[in-house]
Amino acid sequence: MKLTEVLIRPILTEKANAQQEKLRRYAFKVNRKANKLEIKKAVEDFYGITVVDVNTVVVPSKARSRSTKAGLITGRKPGYKKALVTVAAGETIDLYSNI
Repeated sequence: MKLTEVLIRPILTEKANAQQEKLRRYAFKVNRKANKLEIKKAVEDFYGITVVDVNTVVVPSKARSRSTKAGLITGRKPGYKKALVTVAAGETIDLYSNI
């Protein structure tokens, strides 16, 4: 797998921001077929930092429904793979530079 296909996007939530500040841990949405070694190499190449640890979790899909004029519409929110990347002490990733 190419390194450009591994990382999809960073996850920017309140919980992820708290982990960035306290634990130097960044969250990324990644390709489901990517393994920890590919994720580590992709983050190190793209951001120029040293990765200490990579944890992955497959987030399951969820059922969603909403009420409209036509009635109740049900569907599914797709599942994805999330990678939690811990960087070395003293290093940071600036995720907000290109917003």
